[in-house]
Amino acid sequence: MKAGSKLLGAVTALTLAMCVVVSGAGVAFFGSTVAAQAAVVSVIEVRGNQRVDSETIRGNITIRPGVNFNNSDIDESVKRLFATGLFSDVTIDRRGNRLIVTVDENLIINQVVFNGNKKIKDKQLEALVQSKPLGPYSETTVEYDAEAIKEAYDRIGRSEATVSTQVVNLSGGRVNVAFEINEGGRTKIATINFVGNKYYSNGRLADVIATKRSGFLSFLSRKDVYDPDKLQADEELLRRFYYNRGFADFRIISTSADLDPESNDYVITITLDEGERYSFGDIEVESTVAGIDAERVKRHLASRKGAVYSAEKVEESIISISEAAAADGYPFAQVTPRGNRDFVNRTISVTYLIDQGQRAYVERIEIRGNTRTADYVIRREFDISEGDAFNQVLIRRAKKRLEALGYFQSVNITTQPGSEPDRVVIVVDVRDQATGEFSIGAGYSTGSSGATAELGISERNFLGRGQFIKVAVGGGENTRTYTFSFTEPYFLGYRLAAGFDVAKTEDTSQNGYDIETLGVTFRVAAPITDRVRTVLAYNYSQEEYNPEAGASFSAPIQDAIDNSPWIKSSISSSIIYDTIDDKRLPREGIFARMTGEFAGLGGDAQFVKVTAKGSYYRPLSDYGDIIGLVSVGGGYVASTSGNLRVFDQLFIGGETIRGFESQGIGPRDTNGDALGGTTYFNATAEVGFPIPVLPRDFGLRGAVFADAATLYGNDLNLGGAVVNGLDMQWRASVGTSLIWSSPFGPFRLDFGFPVAKESFDETQVFRFGTAGRF
Repeated sequence: MKAGSKLLGAVTALTLAMCVVVSGAGVAFFGSTVAAQAAVVSVIEVRGNQRVDSETIRGNITIRPGVNFNNSDIDESVKRLFATGLFSDVTIDRRGNRLIVTVDENLIINQVVFNGNKKIKDKQLEALVQSKPLGPYSETTVEYDAEAIKEAYDRIGRSEATVSTQVVNLSGGRVNVAFEINEGGRTKIATINFVGNKYYSNGRLADVIATKRSGFLSFLSRKDVYDPDKLQADEELLRRFYYNRGFADFRIISTSADLDPESNDYVITITLDEGERYSFGDIEVESTVAGIDAERVKRHLASRKGAVYSAEKVEESIISISEAAAADGYPFAQVTPRGNRDFVNRTISVTYLIDQGQRAYVERIEIRGNTRTADYVIRREFDISEGDAFNQVLIRRAKKRLEALGYFQSVNITTQPGSEPDRVVIVVDVRDQATGEFSIGAGYSTGSSGATAELGISERNFLGRGQFIKVAVGGGENTRTYTFSFTEPYFLGYRLAAGFDVAKTEDTSQNGYDIETLGVTFRVAAPITDRVRTVLAYNYSQEEYNPEAGASFSAPIQDAIDNSPWIKSSISSSIIYDTIDDKRLPREGIFARMTGEFAGLGGDAQFVKVTAKGSYYRPLSDYGDIIGLVSVGGGYVASTSGNLRVFDQLFIGGETIRGFESQGIGPRDTNGDALGGTTYFNATAEVGFPIPVLPRDFGLRGAVFADAATLYGNDLNLGGAVVNGLDMQWRASVGTSLIWSSPFGPFRLDFGFPVAKESFDETQVFRFGTAGRF
């Protein structure tokens, strides 16, 4: 028992001793921790700095003499000093009542130079790199800069470019940084292959995407540059193309771009699955919102039963329903389409569900990435602003508008939560692109006009303000033209495109007299719907006629010469309906224009004139890319006081009915001078097709056509002169055309052969000019 007591006492004593030791150690440990977390120093000493002032370093740390600090303050101070970019190493130690801050200064860049670059200018490269003169030198940053330069050359089709760096040490801790660039050869796209397509040919799909195969004029358009981002955008273009033509199951299986190192050419292969083609089945509207009548909403639908299924038509229907609901006082109404496929009949029935959406408001619209385009140019394409009800449909519409401007390489709109649960931040990310264009126009007439050419420079986004400016100079053997145009697309903050055109023309091609015309037009265009717009204009012109010595003319022309200069002051109004899918090469849609003009607001001209034209395009073969065109037009002019002046009458010719000279048909005096008419009608039927023996990348197409036209009537003081062609007499021609979609714009060569004409008409087999016929 005593032995056990002794043992118990020994254990107890040992335990107490250990507790004392542990307790003492704990006091020591916790005491040091508290001291580390709540230290105070009286002096901050800076070491290692040569160029950076000590006070600057002290000002960039959070620790102050006489103020408690802890380890977090030390960590934050180290981070702040590194963030200045001035130091390669920073340490902070406490020694008694002194804080020691030791730094290793970065070298300072004296100069950044680029050697070997020709395709990308120094200023462009300077904007790419982060290494700047008078900034800190960082080896890591220089490596990133070299990679950024390499990527810039990749984007212009020079994947072989190499970038190396040289650093030259100077006195005083300074260095020069040189980027040595070997631009290499231009990387081209040899072939673009499509695999799996049955409904559309390779050539038709090649027209859809923005990436093009390399050709002899590719250096002008730069569309043959391989870019992964651009190829991804091409995939989206293909999806839209198929989805809007009935292929709701379309998908892209794979896309590959293989570079041949020997030829330095890419081979791009896009494998796709078209799926079946669908038409719209039953179209219904259902509404859970008490105040919205589903039957009444149906009139706003763009999708129709039996038509080829189109995702775009569904989108238009959603927008129309949402706008109608908002107009009725339901801005938060949400429209959701529900499709039901009938695989047997290959139809898709669509039901538009209208529900009360979540109440949310736009807190702000944040614009990012626009280095050139002003913020307000982007904001004005939105139908909503800060504080308005958030509507996803209007966001999608704004995106389409921004893409249609042609100012940006890419447009991406996303949303983020706002400061409150019912607030939304709209984030718009854009990427600016070049918007200036140099254009060349040319024409040739076998008649008196001869060859003509026009050089123009235009800018669609002048100074980033969205304004359009164009300056053009043209002429030929007998003509000179000078034009200047300016358009402000948002006049006075409204969606009104206001502008003016100034033009001067000198024409010496007429028989026995010259014409000099100076004119100015002020115009305002306003959209009525997405497809309909109207244009109101004021037109002023002065025409001066200078006869050659000894020349004689018929009474109407002599009267115009005697009353020279002739001033016309008029107003005109046009209404335009446009559903054309592509202005450069229309394949589908309608373009119609009707214009009325009243002259008599001062000046010498006194008349009322009405002209109209409508063109309808439709694919005749999707796979063969064969396009049909039917066009009709007409015009009428009448004097409001006395007789018309000869040059105020209507004139048509080879521009309207090919196979004839300009002003080649209609009333004509015995001297052969065209006198014009009061009424005309014309019609055209044309079939366009790709030329099978040539690659589609050349941009060449052929066409066959048939034209018909008549010009007749008279409101002139003929003075007893004999005039032919006052009665309605139809002319007709047939022919063939060669159309070239060049980097300078579309051109066409027409070979027209009259099959019905009058003996006094002036014919012309060959005509060369621009392809636009709107």
